[in-house]
Amino acid sequence: MPKVLISDKMDPKAAQIFRERGVEVDEITGKTPEEVIAIIGDYDGLAIRSSTKVTKAILDAATNLKVVGRAGIGVDNVDIPAASAKGVVVMNTPFGNSITTAEHAIALMFALARQLPEADASTQAGKWEKNRFMGVELTAKTLGLIGAGNIGSIVADRALGLKMKVIAFDPFLTPERALEMGVEKVELDALLARADFITLHTPLTDQTRNILSA
Repeated sequence: MPKVLISDKMDPKAAQIFRERGVEVDEITGKTPEEVIAIIGDYDGLAIRSSTKVTKAILDAATNLKVVGRAGIGVDNVDIPAASAKGVVVMNTPFGNSITTAEHAIALMFALARQLPEADASTQAGKWEKNRFMGVELTAKTLGLIGAGNIGSIVADRALGLKMKVIAFDPFLTPERALEMGVEKVELDALLARADFITLHTPLTDQTRNILSA
């Protein structure tokens, strides 16, 4: 029977799904890298989220490991070259939380537009500065998407529903797909110059690292 280690906290349904398919599962979370190294040799699979960093040292100790599954989109916490060298498959779940993440981006945009964090802090301090926190409407504002994949396209759809204009920078976005999404494809410099709000939806790679800087 194959054996899987779940090393980060997940919904109990994750372990249940494995067991229903005849997979033995151990849920051992919150361990240090050294503690993971000490036990990883017993497992055929490793299921992670963001906390576990699957380093070369862990992979070297994983003598039976065949697959690393990331419950999420990015796999920047996995040493991909080291995994590939050992023949370990690295998988993610690109559609699992796309809607949740996109809706959260929209929620944060509303909070920014209406200055909700500042207004909340002011109210908690016993003030009533309603004229100070008027905010702005999102209607007719321009949203700049950096990345127009699974999450970015959902954000675009929600923003268009709010009557925003959406422009997008994504080297992989074709003119046909941009038309289908209802967005205008632009270069990054043009996006930064024109957008009232910017949302970032890219994996962390050498090409996207520091794409925006303060």
